[in-house]
Amino acid sequence: MGLMDGLKQLGDLKKMRDQAMEVQKRLAGIKITVEHKGVVVVMTADQKIVSIFGNNNLDQVAEAVNEALKQSQKVAADEMKGLMGGMGIPGT
Repeated sequence: MGLMDGLKQLGDLKKMRDQAMEVQKRLAGIKITVEHKGVVVVMTADQKIVSIFGNNNLDQVAEAVNEALKQSQKVAADEMKGLMGGMGIPGT
């Protein structure tokens, strides 16, 4: 592997890093709202809880948070598919 190959790989890595950071920014800007058994959870697609309100039943709060997490993971996976598809990785 020559110097030029190494420089190309570094450039490719920087491009991948920049794309991943852009996806992370997009995920932080996407809000998911889940209402479950009287509990409302608002979470960003990068899985940061914005707010939780509703009843005080901790089991129902946990269920609502878990549902919000599941939905945020789906959104993140969809966003990452776009990133991976642009990299020419087989199977994406």
